[in-house]
Amino acid sequence: MGGEKFGFLIWVSSITCLLCLCHGYVPVDNYLINCGSPNNVTVTARVFISDTLLTSTSETLAASNRNSVSDIYQTARIFTGISKYRFSVAPGRHWVRLHFSPFHYQTFQMESAKFSVSSQTHVFLSDFTVTSRVIMKEYYLNVPTDHLELTFTPSGKSFAFVNALEVVSVPDTLISGDPSFAGSHGSFNELSLQALETVHRVNMGGPRVTPDNDTLSRTWKTDSEFLVENNLVMNVSKIPSVHYKPGLATEETAPKSVYGTCSEMNSGSNPASNFNVTWVFDVETGFQYFLRFHFCDIVSKSLNQLYFNLYVDSMMVVRDLDLSSYVVNALAVAYVMDFVTVSEKKSDRIRVSIGRSSIHGVYPNGILNGLEIMKMNNSKGQLSTGTFLPGGGLTKKKNVGLIVGATVGSLFVLVAFGGFIILFKKRRGGNHSKTWTPLSTNGAASGSSGATVASLASNSSYRIPLAAVKEATNSFDENRAIGVGGFGRVYKGVLQDGTQVAVKRGNPKSQQGFAEFKTEIEMLSQFRHRHLVSLIGYCDENREMILVYEHMKNGTLKSHLYGSGLPTLSWKQRLEICIGSARGLHYLHTGDSKSVIHRDVKSANILLDENLMAKVADFGLSKTGPEIDQTHVSTAVKGSFGYLDPEYFRRQQLTEKSDVYSFGVVMFEVLCARPVIDPTLPREMVNLAEWAMKWQKKGQLEQVIDQSLRGEIVPDSLRKFGETGEKCLADYGVDRPSMGDVLWNLEYALQLQEAGVDCDQEDDNSTNMIGELPLRFNDYNNHGDTSVSVAIEGRFGEEEEESCGDDLSGVSMSKVFSQLVKSEGR
Repeated sequence: MGGEKFGFLIWVSSITCLLCLCHGYVPVDNYLINCGSPNNVTVTARVFISDTLLTSTSETLAASNRNSVSDIYQTARIFTGISKYRFSVAPGRHWVRLHFSPFHYQTFQMESAKFSVSSQTHVFLSDFTVTSRVIMKEYYLNVPTDHLELTFTPSGKSFAFVNALEVVSVPDTLISGDPSFAGSHGSFNELSLQALETVHRVNMGGPRVTPDNDTLSRTWKTDSEFLVENNLVMNVSKIPSVHYKPGLATEETAPKSVYGTCSEMNSGSNPASNFNVTWVFDVETGFQYFLRFHFCDIVSKSLNQLYFNLYVDSMMVVRDLDLSSYVVNALAVAYVMDFVTVSEKKSDRIRVSIGRSSIHGVYPNGILNGLEIMKMNNSKGQLSTGTFLPGGGLTKKKNVGLIVGATVGSLFVLVAFGGFIILFKKRRGGNHSKTWTPLSTNGAASGSSGATVASLASNSSYRIPLAAVKEATNSFDENRAIGVGGFGRVYKGVLQDGTQVAVKRGNPKSQQGFAEFKTEIEMLSQFRHRHLVSLIGYCDENREMILVYEHMKNGTLKSHLYGSGLPTLSWKQRLEICIGSARGLHYLHTGDSKSVIHRDVKSANILLDENLMAKVADFGLSKTGPEIDQTHVSTAVKGSFGYLDPEYFRRQQLTEKSDVYSFGVVMFEVLCARPVIDPTLPREMVNLAEWAMKWQKKGQLEQVIDQSLRGEIVPDSLRKFGETGEKCLADYGVDRPSMGDVLWNLEYALQLQEAGVDCDQEDDNSTNMIGELPLRFNDYNNHGDTSVSVAIEGRFGEEEEESCGDDLSGVSMSKVFSQLVKSEGR
């Protein structure tokens, strides 16, 4: 009976393939199933066949609803137990489309159904409930075997349903290769192992594209609902001009109706226009995303006329993109650019922008023809959050569906593979969502070995035994000490697997204790970003407080600026370090549902890896930002003196702008290469921020820059850098830019530097550079660290050295210096 059913199914599939000839692409497999119906139906020239001949058990029901808007949604198959559809397929890539439209049938209220859907290798839906009138879920899946099973698993005592199914072959070359990381170096090289879920597919500047006008039966939405400001774009349509080149995009990549329309920047006739066109897309947090940009220059009259920048979130993905020469020297050629987000999304939105190029003399314009955003499965093979156990140990029960059979072998492979991935992730730092939560809030409770009691379920993937830490550091050999901070001494170590680490061992006498230790773990275990230092693990045995990080070979930014005798950094290197640090802080401020304020931004907390890439470190003082309906967080003042936001100091009101102020101090520290506080200097030079601002406001910042930078800085780059730093140091937070704005300006300063250097090399003229300058401060390359820290508890509490008045408005930081210096900690 099973062979006859499949023969019928394959015969009908062959017939439906013939109907695709008009599109040009003929899929090897083309299963279109009308679930719960006794009849076949035709939808946009595609025949959906009945599943009646393939159902013979009592645990499914055929439901009908004649009020539906479409034939395939007038019926549904209801499953009261675990049920399977099994399709004979050719190995390779396939679309899997699930159609849902809930309605009431007998005692079944489909909008209350809760269920999961999975294949042999991936989980598509977990504890899923249909909340829309009509919804279609589309997946791009690699099927490695000669059959595909789709399993419907009701959650608890609920049931499952589906109105229609599609399993259709897709060209294996449709999505392939190693896409670049969006806004970062490197590429993602495991795309062939990923299952993808279509989240957004958009036709920019053109009409909605329906399945009957797409060779792969896709739907393309219009972009109007995603545009932030509709008046910033013009819709352009030149569909007949589009042509495809061999080796680039094909009609299967996207139809001409996508490439032949675009959203173009509405710059008018103003060559000074300076704005970005931005689209915002809702996504699910906790997943990485594949982004495919569709381009076709249908607006230029000649080659090399159109240049623009492309951004994803705050990251510049492509600078000065020239569509006519990026791949071939031709106009109106269709092609794509693929990217993958660097890490799992913490925010529930993806922002895509195009903006003017910084190339001198280029008209401000840019276009985008189409965009696809696809969710990538996580390490467990899931494309949906929720609880799901594949098979649930129930594969021996009476399974209902088109073909009944056990898949124990496939499920075992899936579980084994998932277990391997989880173990691998734990070795690399564990589940990013895990948070270390001690049962004892004061750190006094301990087990028989003296270890701090903690929730094993939440922190086991991060805990490292003390014996392993001692082995890695040769029992904290002083010869391996690489630094010391407010928390304690830092040692270089090597774990058994060869991973080089930095081990920070808490000093019991330090003013930083259990609270900072706990905060550091909580913060770094929930965040992952290439510009934030990664936490490998921690140890709390025998009342130890030890943190283990990735080793940053080049140490702190501070050590490369003064006091250590290390080789000086070039201006471009310094700009890139500032940009990387700004990206890390911008991610903290915006990358999650709640912002995080670092509260101790300084050059000593910016670390550099072997490539001098910057990573922000030391989250012991970090604080969760204000709620949506609040403007600030009221908290005790903590931070390092010289970097401390004066408004925060006066009011004890913490905001993200407090980090912006501290970062502004770091910027001038980078520029001038001197300590932020140096009591040995004349009074007007003691405080770097006040001193640098004095020269910045005079328009003579070149007078105080690091002497090693003479003849190297392009004036425009220095001017943009100084203006940005000045804005960061505004007296009031409301007048300061966001870290995102700081990041944009720093990237612009870098572009100005690179453009100026290129022009200078072409002209063989060095007069455009900042020349040799008079020395106006001490030589710090042979001096020790003179930085100091401040700790204020309460309004002006227990650690205050001298009595202060209630009103500190207008009091400069230099005037309270003598009152607040505490060299032993923060």
